Amino acid sequence: MSVSVAFEKARAEGRSALIGYLPAGFPTVPGAIDAIKAMIDNGVDIVEVGLPYSDPVMDGPVIQRATEAALAGGFRVADGLRTVEAVAAAGAPILVMTYWNLVERHGVDRFAADLAAAGGAGLITPDLIPDESAPWLAASDAHGLDRVFLVSPSSTDARIAMTAGKCRGFVYATSVMGVTGARSSTSSAAPALVERVRKADPSVPVAVGLGVSNGDQAAEVGAFADGVIVGSALVRCLLDAATPADGVAAVAALSADLAEGVRRR
Repeated sequence: MSVSVAFEKARAEGRSALIGYLPAGFPTVPGAIDAIKAMIDNGVDIVEVGLPYSDPVMDGPVIQRATEAALAGGFRVADGLRTVEAVAAAGAPILVMTYWNLVERHGVDRFAADLAAAGGAGLITPDLIPDESAPWLAASDAHGLDRVFLVSPSSTDARIAMTAGKCRGFVYATSVMGVTGARSSTSSAAPALVERVRKADPSVPVAVGLGVSNGDQAAEVGAFADGVIVGSALVRCLLDAATPADGVAAVAALSADLAEGVRRR
């Protein structure tokens, strides 16, 4: 399923799309699959499956703790692809969020082919800039995959236009400068950044990430963005749980709260 289908469905319902992130392999490969399915069952429209990586420059402390545990447990890229395959039929498009080195080591075209074969919708590449993405642009075109690049409040108008033009699926607007993490309030820079992206390229949806942790914040961001991205708050549900089953239940409850938030009028 492509990401555009999820955005069209949300738009038809007069709301923004809810995008949830969880890393593959945490607390275990099967445990992550259960948690991702719980997100989808409780209203998450699009899933980001993170591939744990040893040098996560954009990840905040919550996601780092989870990905370090997954790596210590022996996580491999094949486990990430297996995770995508296990959840691809659950009712939401599945994007992989990965640092570019993992794709290069796997082989760019081979990674694209393997992701498409697993039922994945595309990639979010936080450390790959569009200027250096020619191999990925070719591979994603060849295998029909979405590609999501990032913009930030410091991006120039020219860079926003260039980045949006290379995106397929949505533009990932990082609403604050810095690493990921739930915050007590959402960013005041986010509405202006969304408007700048829309002005540059009105054809591609804009989703806001970094900071959303509850239904009230999801409602706030959903009022001006096409998509609301939640990561650290969902990961914390698994980190703080006494048992894997408790973690899945907490992910389900938070997903339901967030889903209610983006549907609020």
